[in-house]
Amino acid sequence: MREDIQINDRAELISDQLIEKLEQIYDPEIEVDIYNLGFIYSIQLDNDGHCDITVTFTGIGCECIESVPIEIEAALLQIPEINSVAVHIVWSPAWKITRISRFARIALGINPG
Repeated sequence: MREDIQINDRAELISDQLIEKLEQIYDPEIEVDIYNLGFIYSIQLDNDGHCDITVTFTGIGCECIESVPIEIEAALLQIPEINSVAVHIVWSPAWKITRISRFARIALGINPG
C-alpha cells in the first residue's frame, strides 16, 4: 500500500486486493487509475466488514466525481471481507501532482524523478 494512504490494520490485511480493485478504476479524463493518481487518502475497514474510503479528485469540476464513487463501491464489494462501502469525497488537503506515483508519471510522460 502507498505510504501516503492512511489504512487501519484490518484493511492492511487485504491491501493487495484493495490495490488490485482500485487500480481498475480510471479517471476518464486522465486515463490513469485512481490509486496511482493518488486520489485515495484513507481506507478503514471495521469488524463488520464496513469500509470507509476517503478520496479526492483533481478539482471540483472533475467529470468523474459522479461515476468514480459508484465504481469504487462496486469494485470493493467484490472483496469477500467487505460487506458495505461508504465513499467520502474531501477537498482538504487538496490533491497535488506530487501524489502521482512513479508508475503513473511514466505513463503520463511526466518526469518520474
